[in-house]
Amino acid sequence: MLTDIARIRRFNRAVTTEVGALDDSFLGRGRPLGVARVLNAIGQSGSAGRELGEVRDFLQLDSGLLSRILRTLEEEGLVLTAPHPDDGRKRLARLTAKGQGEFAAYESLSDGHAARLLGGHPRPQSLLDAMDLIASALGRNRIEISQADPRDEASLYCLTEYYSELARRFDQGFDVTLSADPDAASMRAPCGTFLLAWSDGLPLGCVGLKGNGGTVGEIKRMWIAPSARGLGLAKRLMGAVESAARALSMNTLRLDTNSALPEAVALYRNSGWHEIPRFNNDPYPDHFFEKAL
Repeated sequence: MLTDIARIRRFNRAVTTEVGALDDSFLGRGRPLGVARVLNAIGQSGSAGRELGEVRDFLQLDSGLLSRILRTLEEEGLVLTAPHPDDGRKRLARLTAKGQGEFAAYESLSDGHAARLLGGHPRPQSLLDAMDLIASALGRNRIEISQADPRDEASLYCLTEYYSELARRFDQGFDVTLSADPDAASMRAPCGTFLLAWSDGLPLGCVGLKGNGGTVGEIKRMWIAPSARGLGLAKRLMGAVESAARALSMNTLRLDTNSALPEAVALYRNSGWHEIPRFNNDPYPDHFFEKAL
C-alpha cells in the first residue's frame, strides 16, 4: 500500500514525464522546457512585451538563470530586450517575428497534447477537476485579485458558475431573473466595484460591491471555484472589497445569503458582520448581515 508521501512522489514523476521536463527538445522544437517556458511567458504579453522582473517572478527563476535563457533566445533571433520606455531601470523583452512563429508553434502543439490527454481518459471532467484542485493548491500564493467589469467574459463566467451552484444547492432552485440582481453600472466606479481572483490567467472567484454614490454599499455575488475553497480566498476577497468600499467613502456594508450556504453564513459571522432584519424583497435569502467600516 502506498504511503501519502509515496503517492505524491509518484504523481511528481508522472507529471515530470508527461510534460517532458527532462527532454532536451520540448515538444520536438529543439529547446528544453525551461527555455520554452520563458518564450511562452514573453509571448503571452503580445506585441507590448513583458518586463523581465515580471517574467522572473511569474516563472520563479533567479536572475542569473533568466539571463542565460534570454541570451540563448536572443542568439536564436527569437527575442529582443530593450530598456523600459517608462523606467530606465527596467528592461522589456519582446518576441521577434521569428519568435512569434515559434510561440504559435508551441501553442498549437501544447493544445494538441492537452486534447489528446483528455480524449484518451474515460472521465475527462473528473481529470480536469483534479487538475484544477492541484493547480489551485500549488499556486495559492500567486493568486491575484484585480478589478474587472461585471460584464467582461471572465466575470460572466464566474457569475454563471455562481448561479449554477445556487440552482443545485437551493431546494427551490435558483432563477436569477427572480432575484435582486444588481445592475452592472452599480458595480462599476464611481458607484461600486467588481473583483476577480486570478490564478495563472484563469478566474477562481468573484465578489461585487453595489453602490449608488452614498455611504451604504451592498456585497453581491461572492463565489469561489470549488478547486480553490479552503485556501482563504473568500477572506481575501472580502478584505479587498471592504477596502474598495472605504475608498468609495462607504461606512456601512450589507449583504444577504441563504442557510443552504452554511460556509458563507459562518464566514460572515466570524468576520465582524452582525445579523439584521430583512432589508429587501429578494425571495432567496434568509440571512441578512451588516458591517460598520
